[in-house]
Amino acid sequence: MDAHVALLRGINLGGRRMPMKDLAAMFEGAGCRDVAIYIQSGNVVFRASSALAARIPKLIAAAIAERFGFDSPVVTRTAAEMSKVVRANPFLPRADPDRLGVAFLADRPTAARVASLDPARSPPDEFAVVGRDIYLLLPGGFARTKLTNAYFDSKLATISTARNWRTVLKLVEMSGA
Repeated sequence: MDAHVALLRGINLGGRRMPMKDLAAMFEGAGCRDVAIYIQSGNVVFRASSALAARIPKLIAAAIAERFGFDSPVVTRTAAEMSKVVRANPFLPRADPDRLGVAFLADRPTAARVASLDPARSPPDEFAVVGRDIYLLLPGGFARTKLTNAYFDSKLATISTARNWRTVLKLVEMSGA
């Protein structure tokens, strides 16, 4: 059983409340082991076979919809993929870590979709798409950027969920990568 990270979108925001003990129980009920939650916003580190991990996004999203009545997309990465995310950040070391983030994509976008992204959408913010990850440099912070999940989802025809750099580093640490 390998370590994996699940990143849920929209948990404990805008009335979409979910106790983290219930979320952990959903992962355990699906067959995951060593389930650990990081903060209250849907970050889960767990162990599972590759076959089970591949099914986790649909299993957990369905369980959330059934139990809590709202949709919460789930994006997963292996511990090795999370470690690679940290090593591949094109904005390091020049950027303040408090201004960095990563939007994790459910699917790899096509080159044509990536080319449709507007680099001048939210100055002075910058982004770089690398595989299934979008690195974000946000001098004004997450609250002020126009580089949102909705923007990336619509342009790239997939699901995204973003995390600040400190959360990414903590998830890598927790996953043992």
